[in-house]
Formats: sequence, C-alpha cells, structure tokens
Amino acid sequence: MPLDARIAAMPKTEIHIHLEGATSAETYFEIAHRNGVELPANELPQWKEFFHFRDFNHFIEVYVTSTKMLRTAADYELLVRRFAAQQSALNVQYTEAFVSCSLVPPGAASGDFLDALRRGVEAGERESGVRIALIADISRELPDSRHRVVQLAMEGYKRGAFIGLGLGGPEVGFPAEMFADAYAAARQAGLHVVAHAGETGGAKSVRGALDALHAERIGHGVQSLEDAGLMERLRRDGTPLEVCPQSNYRLGIVKPGEPHPIRGLFDAGVHCTVNSDDPAMFETDINREYVTLAEQGFTWEELQQLNLNTLQATFLNDADKRAIKEQILAA
Repeated sequence: MPLDARIAAMPKTEIHIHLEGATSAETYFEIAHRNGVELPANELPQWKEFFHFRDFNHFIEVYVTSTKMLRTAADYELLVRRFAAQQSALNVQYTEAFVSCSLVPPGAASGDFLDALRRGVEAGERESGVRIALIADISRELPDSRHRVVQLAMEGYKRGAFIGLGLGGPEVGFPAEMFADAYAAARQAGLHVVAHAGETGGAKSVRGALDALHAERIGHGVQSLEDAGLMERLRRDGTPLEVCPQSNYRLGIVKPGEPHPIRGLFDAGVHCTVNSDDPAMFETDINREYVTLAEQGFTWEELQQLNLNTLQATFLNDADKRAIKEQILAA
C-alpha cells in the first residue's frame, strides 16, 4: 500500500486545531447568508477565492472576517457538527480543538453558547463517530478578555462543554505572564491548561508558558531549538509540543524548501505531536501533515510513533488511550 494511503487509513488523534480555522469556506458562506452578513464576495466561487491563503496578513483578514459571521449559539453548534464530519473523513478518532472564546459575539449568550457546543459535540459523535473535546482559547491581543474567557471555560467545564483553557494569537508584546491570573483560576477549577508559545516569540516564550502558566502542553514550540537548556527540560519533563508543519510553512516560521524543525526536536527526544492548526485556511489536513513529514524522510515507524505521541498527549483517560492505541497498532 502506498505510504499516503497508509497514512489516510491510520487511525489518528489531533490536539492542536482551531474550530474556526477548520471550518470550510462553504460553511461560512452558508452562515453568512443565514445571518444576513455582507461578505467581501457575493458569490461562492469568489468567496472561496478570497478564502484562498496568500500571506499572513491575508490569513488574519480571512480569520477575522469569518468569525464575525458567527452571531448565534446555533452557528457554533453547526461548526462543531461539520468539524466532526471532516475529522471522521480523515480517520481521526478523537480531537481536542480550540474555540476562540475572546471572539464569541455578545449575541451568543454564555449559557446558550455552552449548551450549543455540548450539543454539537454529542451530535458529532452520534453522526460521525468522532469524539471531540473543546478548549476555550484566549486571544493574546485581547488581554482584557481573559477574565471573561476563563469564567466561560469554568462554566463550560461544569456543563461538559470545555475541558481546558488555551492561549493563542501573537506572542510578541503579549507575554504569558500577562495571563497568569486567568491560568491560576483555571487550574484551581480543575481545567487542563495549554498555551501557544515558541512559534514567533522564541524560546523565552516557551519558558514563560511553562513557568508562569504551568502549561501542560506547548502549542508549536518549534523555536525551543534555540535554547539547549530548554530542550533538556522539555525532554526530561516529557512536555508535549503540538507541532503543525504546514502552518509553520504558510506563516513563514519555516522557509519554503527548508526541512521542518520537528526532525531536530524528535531526534533530541522531545515529545512531538502532529497537528493541522487552521486546516481550512492553510489548505491542509492532518493526513497532509504526515505526508509532508514522510516526504522529508520520516519512516513509517517514525510517523506511527508521532501518532502514538499525539494520543499519549491527549487528555483522555488511560482506558480510552489503550483502546485507540490498539487501533493504531493494528493499522
């Protein structure tokens, strides 16, 4: 069987993917018309062309434009159900996905919003067979939203909508230390905590996420290679890095044609996982991420180990991990 076919058939988990960034242009177009939102393009082909990735600034424009279409709790329920179907088609068994809670519109009342997310998760598992757990994400560039987001995350935890708190957005100018109070509250409430770091903010950003936020996983973290002491700490502590190769290429973190830093991280014994970040906006998916690494020399055994690493880094209980591991090893 060709390697790409083997990758497609391999049962997978994914732990770094943004719900809004995984939503297709078609779904946003449908929601915009339902909500009476004016688009930059009135016809679907033109909207899909606008959605097509050009550069970082355009990605931000598309992301912001798209999220502004989300006006009601029902919009988010639809996103989760469609997301489950997409992941099922990629043979993803379980996903932990971010929801950009700093950007949730006032019209989506907190109770309705949380219940809609829970309904979407339940419907997704019923309809597509995919289990989804959600992480409430703070947008760094909106630091004042952190208190509202952590309250939403804690209430969502009680209602079965959220399992954790995350931190995304631009690292430069918004260090982890600014969010330590929100993270302390989340940990005290029993939420898992993760944080984007070391994507654009250097190794210092990763240290900040570990020291100030006590992050259990690091989103991206590829710039950890700059700091030998940090690399040893990550290896010793087994802290998982949520690596997203195509995202790094698209956003210029890694130059086109250069090998991805995951090779150096993996060979150094750091716990690396493979993820797709914002697949609809970066024109990728989890299968392509593994194919990218295969094209750079990763063997089938190494790809399978990365897949097992991702499973181990999930917040699933041990019994659920064992069940999925059996499926992976049988593939």
